[in-house]
Amino acid sequence: MSVRSRVVAGAVAVAAAAAVITVVVVGRDGDAEASSDDGLPPATTEVTRGTLVDSATEGGTLGYGAERSLATRLAGTVTWLPAEGDVVRRGEALYEVDADAVPLLYGDVPPFRDLDQGDEGRDVRQLEQNLWALGYRGFEVDGEFTYYTAVALEDWQEDLGVEETGTLAMADVVVLDGPARVATVTAGLGDAVAPGSTMLSVTGTTPAVTVEVDPSDRRLAEIGTEAEVTLPDGSSAPVTVVDVSTEVTEGESGEESDTSTTVVVVAELQGGEARERAREYDAAAVDVTFTAGRRKNVLIVPVAALVALSEGGFGLEVVEDGSSEYVAVDAGLFSGGRVEVSGAGITEGTVVGVPE
Repeated sequence: MSVRSRVVAGAVAVAAAAAVITVVVVGRDGDAEASSDDGLPPATTEVTRGTLVDSATEGGTLGYGAERSLATRLAGTVTWLPAEGDVVRRGEALYEVDADAVPLLYGDVPPFRDLDQGDEGRDVRQLEQNLWALGYRGFEVDGEFTYYTAVALEDWQEDLGVEETGTLAMADVVVLDGPARVATVTAGLGDAVAPGSTMLSVTGTTPAVTVEVDPSDRRLAEIGTEAEVTLPDGSSAPVTVVDVSTEVTEGESGEESDTSTTVVVVAELQGGEARERAREYDAAAVDVTFTAGRRKNVLIVPVAALVALSEGGFGLEVVEDGSSEYVAVDAGLFSGGRVEVSGAGITEGTVVGVPE
């Protein structure tokens, strides 16, 4: 292979790991500039074999995930509110207006109409599923609001202490996907409220850590990604990413160049013991280590050993028997200043050039 000269150092954008790697570019100029007087690189290192992990540790805050504000659809006076930190489950009251409880039901269909006999649909089935789970039965869970559905609903209304209408108005209940932990109580006892008035905000009930990461590290935190949190007592616990959202903040100038984008990641703790320990440190600052990739038993070199070939791709300057030549390689996972490589003749122990 002919000797190729080093032409210029430049920034080459590498898609893998979304990293920007500074490497030298190797050309084919006839007037080759040698790396040293004898044509060899100024320093060398050996190709090693091992495990390469693409990971990053970010700071986060323990809590229970993102908050959701709940507004009432009723008009009246607030007569009861839960305390911050309370957990509200299916059938229990989230608040009271004019001494009427507004209970929580589970589901994914928000109330969008009043329900009465003869109605059919997913929202009817959802109501029937909740009544059945609460122990009020005697009807088929089939999405059809029948006389028997109304009877079961009246029985529940009687136990709630509200008017026994056998119908369900939109404002009568709040529907969430599961139990709710009261994060902030906005309304106050005795307040006069109208439809749209915010009553409180809730979160999930599973301890979670919220982390803000740079968009360039988005690959680290896909939904379902497993990570590890270090708790304030020094112990570690597994977490799983359950929500990823993007927040765009405009600067004071209002210019597009003054906006900032942040990726907000929510990861829930896994295991009963870890969750119990986490509850002792609500709102505490913690570290979360994300792992985006892991490559076992691969060949590894420092990123600085890579050279960008003028014909495209990457190579290594292989040193052997007092001379060197450039060998094309495929670059794999990048992490911590090292990179996975593979190519013809590249093996563990191969000597390659690196900058001083």
